[in-house]
Amino acid sequence: MENIQILDLGGSIVAPDQVDTEFIKEFKTFLVNWLDEDESRKAILIIGGGGAARKYQTAYRDIDNNPTDEEQDWIGIAATRLNGQLLKGVFKDYCFDDVIINPETEGSFKGRVMVAAGWKPGFSTDYDSVVLAKRFGAKTVLSLSNIAKIYTDDPKTNPNAEPVDNMTWDEYKKLCGNEWTPGKNIPFDPVATKLAAELGLTVKAAAGKDLYNLKKIFDGKDFFGTTIS
Repeated sequence: MENIQILDLGGSIVAPDQVDTEFIKEFKTFLVNWLDEDESRKAILIIGGGGAARKYQTAYRDIDNNPTDEEQDWIGIAATRLNGQLLKGVFKDYCFDDVIINPETEGSFKGRVMVAAGWKPGFSTDYDSVVLAKRFGAKTVLSLSNIAKIYTDDPKTNPNAEPVDNMTWDEYKKLCGNEWTPGKNIPFDPVATKLAAELGLTVKAAAGKDLYNLKKIFDGKDFFGTTIS
């Protein structure tokens, strides 16, 4: 499908602690303006769990002496669906499908915005974004979070970590590892990484709240962030 943007929106920018209503208003204006410039344009928004996922997963681990990864994933998935329903309501004039739960089969793209949320345990919404890119013929996924660039290591624990402008999938795999764990704080999850590399997709990672920079990405211009390909 031509003229489509796949936006993997981290919950950290939609609802980091409380719902960021001011950002969502600004983002809606930004995306609607882009859509209205060309009637052939469409967008798919895949929403993460954000603060609600983190809080409820933490509560579960505090309460249960034997927490399982599967139950933690289901808690996170529930949070993504709540955030997704909010975004569907915000874009109701453009989004006519229900919130997409199964990215392989659901949704006919009756409108010009599609909203997707978590699917099932074993991966994050990053993987859903890759599945939707494959399904609708997109070559690029925009990974938008509270991280402006991907670093050579975790800058919170390694003061020598450096930001990277471009990297290959093999280079990124060394950073993200091979295993998914619920709530894992990485720019793009290992399961999504494996499929994206197999498909030859490009992922552009950037700070999601910087809409000026996001416009540059939409326009195919140089931007502040990291490209994985």
